[in-house]
Amino acid sequence: MAQPAQSAGEKKSRRKKSPPISPVDDYISGPGITTIAPDVLITIARLTTLETPGVCRMNPVPGTVSRFRRGAADGIILEIKNDYVMADLYVVMKNNVNMREVSRNIQHNVRRAISEMVGMQVGRVNIHIEDIEFTPM
Repeated sequence: MAQPAQSAGEKKSRRKKSPPISPVDDYISGPGITTIAPDVLITIARLTTLETPGVCRMNPVPGTVSRFRRGAADGIILEIKNDYVMADLYVVMKNNVNMREVSRNIQHNVRRAISEMVGMQVGRVNIHIEDIEFTPM
């Protein structure tokens, strides 16, 4: 003899319910979370860029680009999309340097620093050379 079909409510009532987790249990058993402020990423990118040989200083983001973003005064615009960090760095180079080589070194160093220090993946790192610093002789 066939048994009558069970309703969804009856199926749910037969499942074992796990005991509720109290806030204290969650606090003790969980590893916790780490949050990183965007200013930390900006500081890492700025210091790493300034440590690269051939870079004189950072240049504030030009007026044609949105200045209302965090880090624009430091010459950096960072975006985080799909767990990837993307950076636009506005720099002033020293005189008599290979700008292409210095730009590649900045890209490599910033990628490595953010990846190693924060553990985030880095997408594009765009270098905008805004000026060249000439020292008087």
